Amino acid sequence: MRRLRRGLHRAWEWLRVRALFDHGRELELMHRAMGFATLALVTLAPLLIVVAAADPLARGGFASWLTDGMGLSGRSARVLTDVISPPRKVIGTTSVWSAVLLAVFGVAFGGSVQNAYERIWGLASGPWHRVWRQATWLVVLTGYLYQEVATKTALHGGQRITLSTISGVLFFWWGQRFLLGGQVQWRSLLPGALATIIGLVGLRAFSYLVFTPLIVTNALSYGAVGTVLVVESWLIGVGFVIYGGALFGRWFTEHHWTPSHDDEPDGPGEDEERL
Repeated sequence: MRRLRRGLHRAWEWLRVRALFDHGRELELMHRAMGFATLALVTLAPLLIVVAAADPLARGGFASWLTDGMGLSGRSARVLTDVISPPRKVIGTTSVWSAVLLAVFGVAFGGSVQNAYERIWGLASGPWHRVWRQATWLVVLTGYLYQEVATKTALHGGQRITLSTISGVLFFWWGQRFLLGGQVQWRSLLPGALATIIGLVGLRAFSYLVFTPLIVTNALSYGAVGTVLVVESWLIGVGFVIYGGALFGRWFTEHHWTPSHDDEPDGPGEDEERL
């Protein structure tokens, strides 16, 4: 029994899981995930509604984007679609000024994600004039979400799973590197991108098993508000996975990846400083 306890203690020390939990507490992971969900619902969702409404291929609007991300189908998908306004009405009543405001709010969302990544890697906040990075990241994020929905009908089975996995890893791998201004090497960011995709796959399965029936029951009990609460809960999960994946990536890099000296986070080079 004593040998077993000793072995478990050594395994715990080798895994250094406590360090991961300590980093999560320092980051206030759940608090950040809730902030992610709130900003996504208030700032990012309206922008995506306009983008989806302007889709010339008419792939079902923002409701299709959301149901695909949550893995909904059947009655739950129809209930969620009923809550979302018809997309063509949105594009018809959206002025240029409103679109600009939506874009500004979307950039604020990107800034929040950038700040979280900087906290995770222990880096100083970037200067205000790097807002172009947040805007570029937002554009690429919209394109990534668009292709996820566009391939829903074009590809099936293993083809779509392969494309979604590769594009997801590339996006979250590039996204960290880009928002951090190149201060962390590519090799150190790869574990976090892989962990994020694995977490999103797990969240999708959880959403299919739990949120699918919950949306229907909440819609019957509380109406549209109940449906929005389920969507908000799902967004909290998304934020937790995205930030938690990056946090896991740093922990894994520091304790198990054994990166080379060049992989350690450091200050930006001359080119990065100018940008």
